[in-house]
Amino acid sequence: MRLKISLLKEPKHKELVSCVGWTTADELYSCSDDHQIMKWNLLTSETTRLVKLPDDIFPIDLHWFPRSIGGKKQSHAESFVLTSSDGKFHLISKLGRIEKSIDAHCGAVLAGRWNYEGTALVTVGEDGQVKIWSKSGMLRSTLAQQGRPVYSVAWGPDSGKVLYTSGKQLIIKPLQPNAKVLQWKAHDGLILKTDWNSVNDLILSAGEDCKYKVWDSYGRLLYSSQPHEYPITSVAWAVDGELFAVGSFRTLRLCDKTGWSYTLEKPNTGSIYNIAWSIDGTQLAGACGNGHVIFAHVVDQRWEWKNFEITLIKRRTMEVHNVINDAVDLLEFRDRVIKASLNYGHLVVSTSLQCYVFSVKNWNTPLIFDLKEGTVSLILQAERHFLLVDGAGLYLYSYEGRLISSPKYPGMRTDILSAQTVSLSNDTLAVKDKADEKVIYIFEALSGKPLGDGKPLAHKTEIVEIALDQKGLTSERKIAFIDKNRDLYITSVKRFGKEQKIVKIGTMVQTLAWNDTSNILCGIQDTRFTVWYYPNTVYVDKDLLPKTLYENETSEFSKNPQIVRFIGNLITIRRADGSLIHLNISPYPAILHEYVSSSKWEDAVRLCRFAKDQTMWTCLAAMAVANKEMATAEIAYASIGKIDKVQYINSIKDLPSKESRMAQMLLFSGNSQEAETLLLQTGLIYQAIQVNINLYNWDRALELAVKHKTHVDTVLAYRQKFLEDFGRKETNKRFLQYAEGLEVDWNKIKAKIQMEIAKERERAAASPAVRASVTVQQ
Repeated sequence: MRLKISLLKEPKHKELVSCVGWTTADELYSCSDDHQIMKWNLLTSETTRLVKLPDDIFPIDLHWFPRSIGGKKQSHAESFVLTSSDGKFHLISKLGRIEKSIDAHCGAVLAGRWNYEGTALVTVGEDGQVKIWSKSGMLRSTLAQQGRPVYSVAWGPDSGKVLYTSGKQLIIKPLQPNAKVLQWKAHDGLILKTDWNSVNDLILSAGEDCKYKVWDSYGRLLYSSQPHEYPITSVAWAVDGELFAVGSFRTLRLCDKTGWSYTLEKPNTGSIYNIAWSIDGTQLAGACGNGHVIFAHVVDQRWEWKNFEITLIKRRTMEVHNVINDAVDLLEFRDRVIKASLNYGHLVVSTSLQCYVFSVKNWNTPLIFDLKEGTVSLILQAERHFLLVDGAGLYLYSYEGRLISSPKYPGMRTDILSAQTVSLSNDTLAVKDKADEKVIYIFEALSGKPLGDGKPLAHKTEIVEIALDQKGLTSERKIAFIDKNRDLYITSVKRFGKEQKIVKIGTMVQTLAWNDTSNILCGIQDTRFTVWYYPNTVYVDKDLLPKTLYENETSEFSKNPQIVRFIGNLITIRRADGSLIHLNISPYPAILHEYVSSSKWEDAVRLCRFAKDQTMWTCLAAMAVANKEMATAEIAYASIGKIDKVQYINSIKDLPSKESRMAQMLLFSGNSQEAETLLLQTGLIYQAIQVNINLYNWDRALELAVKHKTHVDTVLAYRQKFLEDFGRKETNKRFLQYAEGLEVDWNKIKAKIQMEIAKERERAAASPAVRASVTVQQ
């Protein structure tokens, strides 16, 4: 990726340009010390003088009113705030008319920023004050008073906090009174610029120590650059939070969100005092010290999938390279490319007006449809369909271009969604809520309605990243997520009334990814690379989980690595310096998943015998129990030396009825509540009571016996024997009440139990499935 720079031969401004701001993706306003506001049209390459400001107004900062107000979208911004050296800020219309000038600070107003909803404006000045204003310019509050000038300010993603500079310090102050203020020393020199992105929640800072740094919202340093030759005078995030730009004296740098640099340009600009990204994130503009306005387009973006490599060589042209046969195709578009995604055999490209869907089998005839909202901020793909996210909503399309659904949830803000907070599979869409970061909304892909009982998935801590598995049945769909403590959890997305178990399967997890063809999960834990070959093991037999992992101790990833993709048995990881590392894992677990999903149990056993790997046998044991395949489970458990579990499985096989066997399998997996429910639903009351007796769940066993008026004496007898074994006396009032005047006769109880077993055998023999199997055998 690199920047394609355009700079006029002669500057349009006569003095230093202090600030720039985009109205649309092709229209820019610039302000200069020559008191002129210029309008630049990139489509016609025209530059016009909009207005000449009074001679006493020297502009310092400009920020356009947000395009989204209360969920309603404006086609373009209508007004902007301009801060100036005379202590005022000015509300100016798009046509250049100064609507209002407000005395704000003693000394220059150094920066002004609208919040994301357009309901408040923050200004900072040479007097060290941070002030909050209403939309119309009424003073709401003085948020802070520093003893030194505040050079830069930014709003937090939820517009509830403000980040500002104070000498070498960065300070995050919430708007609520008495809330905790976060402050830390960020640089060794004066901090000149800062920016806070609403999508990735990361903070940029730059200063006179000639460094730029990336921080998280807790003030932890994620990246610090090498010192430059000159102080860094500007930094700015692209809207989607994937890139940022850094400006200095005759220096323009394009960086990844993790800090490493894509490209370094040395234009003849003087110092770049201000950088603004266009709304679609495809280009940026810089305000230069020598009167120029520099424009730069992002080109040479790359997408890879299997044997295809696609490069954006011009704003409207892509080059497709098939590395197997070296074939090259050129894809031409009518408008400039804004976003693209390549996965599952399809390339999805959004331009400013249309969406193109290409199949890798045929690059000549794409499917094209018009977009309602111009700027697509995110594209996610699954095997059967893809998701487009723009300023107005979420849209699921089939690869034939048909709109499938458009899910909605309360307080939806699509401008802050990213690949970490949205996940898509063939049947499910999951979205992390921004208002309450402990909540994940889960939708049916085909209808767009909330899944299950409509309640979102709630966790006890804030969630950072989510990912849905891609294969298998909808009823078995799993979601994995990392929370703020960097713990990895997994749970089922199907939720009806009962609280689904959310199980922790990893700690200190930095990044995760599901495989595209089988439900294998990989992640980086500290410096260990870990693969969970069958994460569902935690719901089947959690003791086996550690033995289903592949772990690779490695320090080659350095700090903050990211998993880029997990396709087939190849994992691509990007290190903090931008370099890519490719890791291969064994192909056998994926083949095992395939055999199990096709119910080819004999082939699965044969594969494990061939591989001679304990991890494979452990995965097969868990898979067989999950699918109630007892014969295979017995072989697999025997192969890993779990003799106690082999004996238990044998005892299950001897049970007379299918219901009893299923209940015992549920017990085997630790689902005692479900086992009891199954037995009660099928009328096996004694068996349900016996389950609770075996688990020493005495109160529940007595409750069931009393409710169904059967086997009360059985429960009391087992309870009495239990207490005698431990030399204890009965203290439970309910048991004392029912035991009054009741003599325990073990012979009678054993006879009753034998009768229950005989009844169950008769019932099993009378069931249609058993009669049919007997007929077949005869």
